[in-house]
Amino acid sequence: MNSTKKFAKYAATPNNPNWEIIISRAKPLYQRDTDLRDIFERDYNRIINSTAYRRLKHKTQVFFSPDNDHICTRIEHVTHVDSISHTIAQYLGLNTNLTHAIAVAHDLGHSPFGHAGEKILSTISMRDLGFSFWHEKNGLDFVDFIELLEDSDNCKQNMNLTYGVRDGIISHCGEIDENSLKPRTEFIDLKDYTKPNQFAPYTWEGCVVKISDKISYVCRDIEDGITLGILNDCTNELHNLLGIDSLKNINNTNVINGLIYNLCMNSSFDNGLCFSDDAFNLLNKIKDFNYKHIYFSNKIRNSVPYFELVINKIYDILYDCFDEKSTLQNLYNLKHSYPKLITSFYNFIENYCSFADRNKLKLNNTIVFDISKKDDFCKALLSYISGMTDNFAIDIYNEIIRF
Repeated sequence: MNSTKKFAKYAATPNNPNWEIIISRAKPLYQRDTDLRDIFERDYNRIINSTAYRRLKHKTQVFFSPDNDHICTRIEHVTHVDSISHTIAQYLGLNTNLTHAIAVAHDLGHSPFGHAGEKILSTISMRDLGFSFWHEKNGLDFVDFIELLEDSDNCKQNMNLTYGVRDGIISHCGEIDENSLKPRTEFIDLKDYTKPNQFAPYTWEGCVVKISDKISYVCRDIEDGITLGILNDCTNELHNLLGIDSLKNINNTNVINGLIYNLCMNSSFDNGLCFSDDAFNLLNKIKDFNYKHIYFSNKIRNSVPYFELVINKIYDILYDCFDEKSTLQNLYNLKHSYPKLITSFYNFIENYCSFADRNKLKLNNTIVFDISKKDDFCKALLSYISGMTDNFAIDIYNEIIRF
């Protein structure tokens, strides 16, 4: 497939009229005379060196199967999205360094236990704060305030990513059902987002990642479902859907390549990023199949009460420590009973609160939480729990219930 570069003049490059907005940061980023990377390569490197990115390898994508090395985890998913985005962006003539950065960062805000964990945290957030928790917004909060990197002076700084990458993170929601996607034309303060999929991405590159996210997960989830044996009774339905007569013949490559090719052939500036009607209908039929046989399956749903127990117990233990004047003392009093939980939570919040010795800790980041205020303390709890891996959350829960 020879590239036509038909979107090249709309790419995120210095020739783009919105270039200065796309590359803008909250504050200037330190520079080295010897740095060979461009703006978005620096963002990409900052992301893959973050702890939030490393933790994705132990976070559930769809199937909670921590002992199975061959089931897709969250980090493998973002790698798939990165690969698909790169192929599409390269063919269309868009900025592949920007798609790389958005793709690897787009799920940094995911909680442990996949979307089930996200729903549990959202229920807590609605109850205690009055608004929902959603991973796209949490991802933006993580890269803006929570994730810290050391600068050239070994001081901890916020990630300070470009607007184009930050916008791609909060705009990436893959639950799209319309067969045309174009970037929005207006600049918005990303804090104005109040729900997923509220606005289209600001760049064509962000649009590519948004569509690539959907292509990636609907196909790989079937492959994992077959590996785990939950689709053994669906051979006829899959044959009618994909024209494949054996479960052994279904893999990512067969389906994804066709969707990528179709998207690249049918997309244009006037029509936006789009599939043919047949390909778009197929994509939605695959998604419907997945919801029926995978996401709503008994095997998936049976694990949710356990996730609720783990997350709610961790949250409740810490929540009960809140007091306007003595929260830290209350936490300290529990350290003997729950040393791992209390130590890890204290180490987390001291990075974002004014009570810490910021000079000693070499903190040069934004102060985020005032834990003398209940709402701030609840937000800190949600951020702390959402950053956990599946395994760490389970370890903490086991510490709570065992003697």
